[in-house]
Amino acid sequence: MKRWLRMCLETQVSLPVFTVVLLAVVWAATLHFIDSEEVAARELAAESSSELIATYEAQVARSINGIEQTLKVLKYSAERQGARGALPDLQAHGLLPSGLVFVVSIVDAEGDTVASNPAAPPLNVAREDYFRFHQQQRSNFTYIAQVMRDASNQDWHLHFTRRLEDARGEFTGVAVVEVDPAYFTSGYERSRLGELGVLGLVGDDGVVRAMRVGDRQSFGQRVDIPALLAKPGAPVASSWDGVKRYTAVRQLAGLHLSAVVGVAESEQMAAFVAQRRQLLWEAGVASAVLILLAGMAWACVLQGAKARRRIRRAQETYAAASESNMDAFFVLRAVRNKEGALVDFKFAAVNSRAEQLTGMSRSELRAQTLCGWLPAARHNGMFERLAHVTENGGVHQEEGENATPQLRAEWLHWQVVGVEGGVVAIVRDISERKRAEERIYHMAHHDALTGLPNRSLICDRLQHSIAHAERNQESVLVAFIDLDSFKLVNDTLGHNAGDELLKEVASRMVGCVRREDTVGRFGGDEFVLVLPHLDNDPQVLVPLLNKILESVIEPIVLEGQKVQVSCSIGVAVYPRDGRDADTLMMHADAAMYRAKDSGKNNCQFYTQEMNAGLEEKLALTDGLRKALEGNQFSLAYQPKVNLESGRMFGVEALLRWQHPQRGNIAPAQFIPLAEENGLIIPIGEWALREACRQARAWQDAGLPPLVVSVNVSARQFDDPRLVERVAEALAWSGLCPQWLELELTESMIMRDTAQSVAKMRQLETMGIALAIDDFGTGYSSLTALKSFPISRLKIDQSFVRDLAGSADDQAITCAIISLSHQLDMRVIAEGVETEQQRSFLQQHGCDEVQGYLYSRPVPPQRITAMLLGEEVSDEVTMFAP
Repeated sequence: MKRWLRMCLETQVSLPVFTVVLLAVVWAATLHFIDSEEVAARELAAESSSELIATYEAQVARSINGIEQTLKVLKYSAERQGARGALPDLQAHGLLPSGLVFVVSIVDAEGDTVASNPAAPPLNVAREDYFRFHQQQRSNFTYIAQVMRDASNQDWHLHFTRRLEDARGEFTGVAVVEVDPAYFTSGYERSRLGELGVLGLVGDDGVVRAMRVGDRQSFGQRVDIPALLAKPGAPVASSWDGVKRYTAVRQLAGLHLSAVVGVAESEQMAAFVAQRRQLLWEAGVASAVLILLAGMAWACVLQGAKARRRIRRAQETYAAASESNMDAFFVLRAVRNKEGALVDFKFAAVNSRAEQLTGMSRSELRAQTLCGWLPAARHNGMFERLAHVTENGGVHQEEGENATPQLRAEWLHWQVVGVEGGVVAIVRDISERKRAEERIYHMAHHDALTGLPNRSLICDRLQHSIAHAERNQESVLVAFIDLDSFKLVNDTLGHNAGDELLKEVASRMVGCVRREDTVGRFGGDEFVLVLPHLDNDPQVLVPLLNKILESVIEPIVLEGQKVQVSCSIGVAVYPRDGRDADTLMMHADAAMYRAKDSGKNNCQFYTQEMNAGLEEKLALTDGLRKALEGNQFSLAYQPKVNLESGRMFGVEALLRWQHPQRGNIAPAQFIPLAEENGLIIPIGEWALREACRQARAWQDAGLPPLVVSVNVSARQFDDPRLVERVAEALAWSGLCPQWLELELTESMIMRDTAQSVAKMRQLETMGIALAIDDFGTGYSSLTALKSFPISRLKIDQSFVRDLAGSADDQAITCAIISLSHQLDMRVIAEGVETEQQRSFLQQHGCDEVQGYLYSRPVPPQRITAMLLGEEVSDEVTMFAP
């Protein structure tokens, strides 16, 4: 309620209300005056009609009395002297009215006109109403007939008649006075009656005897006298023309006749209508001027109210914003001495954040001066900066570590804005932001897993080391380190175990180097060492590099299993091997690959000859991309022999590359490159299709069917379309699935056991046999092995090679054979080259073998020949090398 009352008292609200009230008063007074004038005008019109009827009544009465006197004289003379002698006698005595206005005549009892003045042709009126009226009734009054005309007088006349009698009272005729109806309306005055006023005589029968409206004369129409008398003093629409008139009616005494006077409402009220129009126009103009003036005044008031409201809202917004803001606001008013010099600042206002930052309440701060609270402000430049902004205006901002113990923050951002009479200091605690920036910087330049510098920071530190070495004539050693067999650990034990291995190796490396050295992770299983501040003999750091080799190769326990990995190190030295960071990194990488090619777990310093190895690798990679299109690949097939029967039951398809310039390239050279570049998928698909086609071709040639084994790489096994590709190869070649076997490696299927089992189940459902290749070289789980739909285990040739002289290899081989049979799997040994190896395997229950003892990998035509030889003889000597 108070809020509404306050709003009503405000000028921008009360002014329109006052204006509306004033307009209401103006219009109420105007309309009341108009109503009063209208009533007066109508009363005046009614009075005017009353005055006119009185005057008209007197005029008509005098005229009719004169006519009646004439009729009485005619009656007297005619009854005494006879009809024919009456008129001449009266004419002689000057008792007849003027012949210009009146026609006087005497009619005998038969209706014949016996005398008239002025003279007129004889006429019989026996059929006229007035004649029959007097003939039939003994009347002693003047009968006024309706307007009519006859053969003797073609003009319309109004007949006034009296009965003539003899001494016995018998009907002897009629005395007649004729007069023009206009005679009774000749007193029409336009000044009083207007153009639509009416004068008239109406008989008791309601028939008009004479009527004038303006210049128009009329008679004969009927008028409803009672209707005219029903609303005295009020306008009534006339029945003859529909015009509303103030009408007055008077019955003429002794006559069956009424006088009618009427004045038109529109003419009588015309002056009032004009006056009303003038009054309304004047009131409208006055209202418009009032509204305009009030509008102008209201606009000015509204602008002022809006300005006040904006100021109030700005103040409220500032207060709310400053209270909710995370910044501390200090409003400082300048304190000046008598000479006007600025000597201090006083706290005028602060927000809640300022209280938190200072640990003081508002009242405590407002009771302080700046220098009284912070005495050091006069010496650390704070007071001078505030004074400069106060005197010169503008904005000053800075950020830095907090050197003021009274403020509870590590880092502060200051923004000082000059205002009238002082400054506003906005202080923000940016400690958390600084810590976040440090974290972001660390994350951007360090590896998330190991915490070591990443590629960006390594390159930056290497460039700084090179610049420092160039100035001080020193050397910088860059070492590229790659873990050997890390992929095997990652694939078999999982990525979590691989991550733990990387963190442990990184920790060991950091423990081997000097404080000023940098150990960084370049990506994956690659690490980089930057060893600055060397003299011209980098060999002095060889012991440090050997220490890293020895540290890395020490066993690590991951998920309950002892794992051992080694590393290969490539070294490049500034300025001998390059004068910029990119060149040194490239040469160290080349040296690292030389270390891997040299048997791994060693360190190699860069030499010029190593570039040739890199170029060779690039050339082979480029050649691989063109080999498929150029039909440079082929398949060789190595027989698989059943030890019990000595017969060939299958072959293993092995990929060969015949380069157009380089000739035959060993699979060990190009297959790892194909894996690395992803080309193994299209190459492997071609090999699968070709092997299926060849197996089907042997069957179509009428040869005994063979199981063809095709190796599947890790990249192929991870391909979501592997099952689809195998199905397409079988459908394209027409080979029955039972004659296809896919060989998978231990490490490949152990990476994701659930996914591997699902994919292998799909292949098994198709009727395809599955085998584990190189068994014993990876990290297998017996539980997982039991769940795999495997039909055959292949003993790796690393166990078969020293089978004759190594008790360990013999024990491992026997264990694999026994395990396979327990799991209802067949066992095949690869790399069988001697009779001793064959005998040992056969003696200990190995089911199948393959190797050079029987045959090298040969073209498909040789397999055809072998199959034809088998049909002739059951001897297996044909498979000897």
